[in-house]
Amino acid sequence: MASTQSPNSELPAWKRDLPNALTIARVVLACGFVAILSVSPAGEGGVEPSDWDGRRPWLALGAAVFVVAAVTDALDGFFARRWGVISTFGRVMDPFADKLLVLGAFVCLCGASFFLDLNGAGLNGAGLGRVGLGEGMDAVSSGRSGVQLSGVQPWMVVVVLGRELLVTSIRGVYEARGRDFSASLSGKLKMIFQSVAIPLVLGGLAATPDPSESWIVQVAHWIMIATVVVTALSGVAYVRRAMATGTGS
Repeated sequence: MASTQSPNSELPAWKRDLPNALTIARVVLACGFVAILSVSPAGEGGVEPSDWDGRRPWLALGAAVFVVAAVTDALDGFFARRWGVISTFGRVMDPFADKLLVLGAFVCLCGASFFLDLNGAGLNGAGLGRVGLGEGMDAVSSGRSGVQLSGVQPWMVVVVLGRELLVTSIRGVYEARGRDFSASLSGKLKMIFQSVAIPLVLGGLAATPDPSESWIVQVAHWIMIATVVVTALSGVAYVRRAMATGTGS
């Protein structure tokens, strides 16, 4: 949302309230999304192949909820600008809702609910080869053998979180000085990329009856790498914009 304006009193109340209502709905959906991805038969060691069928419906539901939340992100800003009802509440809560949704997704996708545990499952030989662990997918740690099906590794979460903290800090400094630092094209493209990649990976996994198939893991892995690269580059663009704008008050 680009600027703060007084709500147009000539508009119907529902038009004045709809953008903020959509933003609040996205916060609720983000919380629901995290709760859905947290529902899993996984133990501390991850999901066993025998548990996968029970996991798939939750992944499909999570993908659907994420898509609905992403749609509200597009609609609240569109309506706020169209009707001239951009508010301070929206300027604060809109990016908060976005970050809650995306960061929540990355943290969950990096968790045990997406770790396919191959210990004692009869897959330690052929299975490890099938999931492509020899091609950069190795998730063996603390004696575990398996693979992170979502393709999200801890370093990816750190990059995404670091980018968000950096951009939020820059925006806070500039807007405290009364200077506009609203979302740029690179930031919007980043959000679009994330909004496509996350449900695409979830939907692909939900449609997979055998999670040890190597192509599913590898596709998810490269989709998430591309998403992290786009996210990081958008952060660089914000830094360059801040440097070009200058640091004077």
